[in-house]
Amino acid sequence: MMPVATIKADTDSMPLYDPRLLRELDWSQSSVTFSPAISPADPGDGLVLRPLCIGDINRGFLKVLGQLTETGVVNHEQFKKTFEHMKSSGDYYVTVVEDTNLGQIVATATLVIEHKFTHSCAKRGRIEDVVVSGECRGKQLGKLLTATLTLLSKRLNCYKITLECLPKNVAFYKKFGYSVSEENYMYQRFFN
Repeated sequence: MMPVATIKADTDSMPLYDPRLLRELDWSQSSVTFSPAISPADPGDGLVLRPLCIGDINRGFLKVLGQLTETGVVNHEQFKKTFEHMKSSGDYYVTVVEDTNLGQIVATATLVIEHKFTHSCAKRGRIEDVVVSGECRGKQLGKLLTATLTLLSKRLNCYKITLECLPKNVAFYKKFGYSVSEENYMYQRFFN
């Protein structure tokens, strides 16, 4: 169980990145369809799709993320320091869906931009940490977040976007135009 952290109300709504980026996405470039129809502007009754805000530590952000992977114990200062680092780099686009009726985060996904020397010093996008809380699965929120971040990477002039997923999720990501790479994903874990 994580300790509850408190953040000052004046910094509570500070977004990780400019929310206008989400409003300005060109959805005509997406081949993904939603039934029933939802969009970043209207993700569902009482739901708001937006950048992560510093106050989301108090809205269950880490609890949702913990449904995907180990989050450990994160105190207010650690969260704030990491948030500020991500914000100042300009390369992290953690996006959340908030249930405004509950005041809780119910889904999240991250787009990380990697600057390369290859492809004429181009940028590569990488989608990570896509998770929807158990009680909100089936509402197309993972699909909405993935489509949004895919378009956002294109808007940010990435030459390509990648993601890693379990074999059972390959069919889901193919809906967005992703294909299985011939490359092997390898890793070394230094701690849990």
